[in-house]
Amino acid sequence: MRYTYFKAFKPLFFIVSALIIAGNAAAQTQPAAATTAAPVAAVAGVQTHIDKFFKEYDKQSTARAVIDIFKTNKLMDSTRLTGLIVKIDSMRSVIGKYLGKDLIMQRKASNSLVLYSYLLKHESQPARITFMFYKPKNEWEIYRLYFDVDVDGELAESSRVTGKP
Repeated sequence: MRYTYFKAFKPLFFIVSALIIAGNAAAQTQPAAATTAAPVAAVAGVQTHIDKFFKEYDKQSTARAVIDIFKTNKLMDSTRLTGLIVKIDSMRSVIGKYLGKDLIMQRKASNSLVLYSYLLKHESQPARITFMFYKPKNEWEIYRLYFDVDVDGELAESSRVTGKP
């Protein structure tokens, strides 16, 4: 009697086992990107400005890179621009030679306002540069540019458990 009981459920057992194995195999072969939100696509005009900036930042000078990117914004005050160049140059002299960059984040507020933040790899420590671009009519222009070296402090702060005791 036991034998007939097992014999009746044998095909069902194999079908369920095959479905479980097939489900696990499909889950393992599915790319990780399919489970997360797709990143924002690079904005063509903006990416061109950023690529040119980093080429000049690496090969020529901070001044040339900053001046050229701000040529897209006719309203930029030259005094503020000079202050930004001095700030970046003074930090660069402390943090060492530029070695490369990594994209930290990219945000698109609308079809007219985007933000790109990069981790700058220097010999002594990382830095961060953030570009904000605005497109009032047909052309992208630099709207804001931020440079700081407090990337590690911000990362450490984000790992803290917050809340009231």
